[in-house]
Amino acid sequence: MHLSRRRTLALIGGGIVVAASASAGTFLATRTPEKALSPWEAAGSYEDPRLFALSYALLAPNPHNRQPWLVELTEGKSFLLHRDKTRALPHTDPFLRQIFVGLGCFIELMAVAATLQHRSAEIELFPDGPDGPIAFVQLRDGGSIDPLSDHIMHRRSCKEPFEVTPVPKDIAQKLASYGQVIQDDDSVAALKKLTWDAWLTEANTYRALKESVDLMRFGKSEINANPDGIDLGGPFLESLMLAGILTREGQLDPGSSGFQEGVKIYQEMLAATPAYIAITTQGNGRADQIEAGRRWLRLNLETTALGLALHPVSQALQEYEEMNAHYAEAHRILANPGETVQMLGRLGYGPTIPRTPRWPLETRILNG
Repeated sequence: MHLSRRRTLALIGGGIVVAASASAGTFLATRTPEKALSPWEAAGSYEDPRLFALSYALLAPNPHNRQPWLVELTEGKSFLLHRDKTRALPHTDPFLRQIFVGLGCFIELMAVAATLQHRSAEIELFPDGPDGPIAFVQLRDGGSIDPLSDHIMHRRSCKEPFEVTPVPKDIAQKLASYGQVIQDDDSVAALKKLTWDAWLTEANTYRALKESVDLMRFGKSEINANPDGIDLGGPFLESLMLAGILTREGQLDPGSSGFQEGVKIYQEMLAATPAYIAITTQGNGRADQIEAGRRWLRLNLETTALGLALHPVSQALQEYEEMNAHYAEAHRILANPGETVQMLGRLGYGPTIPRTPRWPLETRILNG
């Protein structure tokens, strides 16, 4: 999680923070987790064409930044993609739907990156059946560079308030090839209420909340040691940690001041949304989920190219008992009978945000 200076100061709740000593100031100025961010610098630096494409693919968006991918290199320019079964989200994603959407994002980003070397990715899903590898990928020589590849390194999921500026109609029409763009006032208001109510439901469902809190990485040392999950880093957040305002225990306690200020921050963020975009599929099999992830990745690159911000708001699409009413409402608003809403995102103009941590490619290769 990255908080702007304004939002971080809001988290303090207007209280007075005693000025840090010079040594503390120096400490806070060095809180960037360079080790956890190093995979961004390594992207594209590999000679092996598979590793070249995969070094970009691991920058793909995925639920709770679990990075649920493992790769087995095979003969020639081919590899098998496996799901890391230790990286599930059993409470908020009990049927692994979101995990497979994230794997679809990985596959598509790999395919886009491969075109940078004028190669195409031939992809066979579930080559050994549903319980085996996710995909067999063979890189083929030839082909043109995908124009969206220019935007790989700038792609983000922007968890910040958006400007009130509406998305221009011509841009909305262009994005309609990826999903349903929602801009009319009544529908936007309904989705603001839905996403807020669903977020509150998750925040007040202890097992779902604890799943997120357990994946929070507090400060530079934790982020570098485990560059996945929800990163809480940077000088402002670490100053709150030093002051005892931001703690793991507090994030699990709805009565704490830190938790309550966090609620206000998320309410402000979710309310500052001029438009949404939804991706639906006719079915809800694994191939449908992967296809939705591939489409979401291309949407994210397209919005980046257009100067727009995109932020997935997935709580209402989660499939556990407490979320059932919100799930039904999301499908009533966004889907035709029989369809599944795979992704719902906030769409608008937002600030530039930092890169998110990633495990190095070498840790994701089974036989490297």
